[in-house]
Amino acid sequence: MNDTITNKLSPKDFKSDQEVRWCPGCGDHAVLNAVQKALSELGIPKEKFAFISGIGCSSRFPYYMSTYGFHGIHGRASAIATGVKIANPELSVWQITGDGDALAIGGNHFIHVVRRNIDLNIILFNNEIYGLTKGQYSPTSDKGLVTKTSPFGTIEEPFSVGELVIGAKGKFFARTVDANVTLSTQIYIEAARHKGTSVVEVLQNCVIFNDGIHEKVTGKEVRDDRTLILKQGEPMIFGKENDKGLILDGLKLKVVKIGESGITEKDILVHDATEPNPGIQYMLANMRYPEYPVALGVIRAVSAPTYEKELENQIEQVRSKSKIKNMDDLLNSGSVWEV
Repeated sequence: MNDTITNKLSPKDFKSDQEVRWCPGCGDHAVLNAVQKALSELGIPKEKFAFISGIGCSSRFPYYMSTYGFHGIHGRASAIATGVKIANPELSVWQITGDGDALAIGGNHFIHVVRRNIDLNIILFNNEIYGLTKGQYSPTSDKGLVTKTSPFGTIEEPFSVGELVIGAKGKFFARTVDANVTLSTQIYIEAARHKGTSVVEVLQNCVIFNDGIHEKVTGKEVRDDRTLILKQGEPMIFGKENDKGLILDGLKLKVVKIGESGITEKDILVHDATEPNPGIQYMLANMRYPEYPVALGVIRAVSAPTYEKELENQIEQVRSKSKIKNMDDLLNSGSVWEV
């Protein structure tokens, strides 16, 4: 996108006139605010944005944005967003989805949009429950979770969003927390500037059907010791006293304490989201409390050709070699006869 604006937009410019109808206290409100803040920093005209959603609480998002938008059907946001981007590559396309919409009925579309590396931004709200349909377990619900559709506890293994993205050849994956608007805003800006499919998982709270599901790692009193905010080119250090870090112990990551057993800051792994080999990034995406802190920030950001650019190049190559330049050429090619 080459278009830029001379007058800087504000977050208010992206607020629609629609009443926001999420439950009071829902994490979606914070996500909306962070996105509006991020868009105001990008220097892109409002008419260049398109927000596409499927079905679910998060999928009401396009109504609350003063941009172009499309509220699709269940699980099909990836397909619609793909079509929008291919039809008009100049648009900044954002797909808003949830753990049910993207990973259950929309799972097939999701992995293929990631695999194709189409230049669009996916924000996946993960509250580990079906909120809109009133509290059934989702593909990311912890094994054993008691819900309306698993009254004795779900016996299914949950998806790891990061693992799924990297396994589908994803080039950009990040994770944030709904209430951390500052971190989220920066991540959305980085996602927008990345050329290719960006997936941002938001650990989001559903106050009605799964309240506090992320609190064990995001709670104010524990988050410093149970989350690791990654920064490109910096050691992976965390903790209230900034005295914990990650090292590579054989083929596994290991949490260590700086100052013990001769460990110094120089021993701590340095984060590199741009490394093409996803080995360390894969392990970071899969870290879970209590053995590890949960990784937040940009975990993977690797440059690669985008689908729409490759398609555009292919079309130009075919056109340059083709003898058919217009409709007359087409109608008069091959086997023709006069009547």
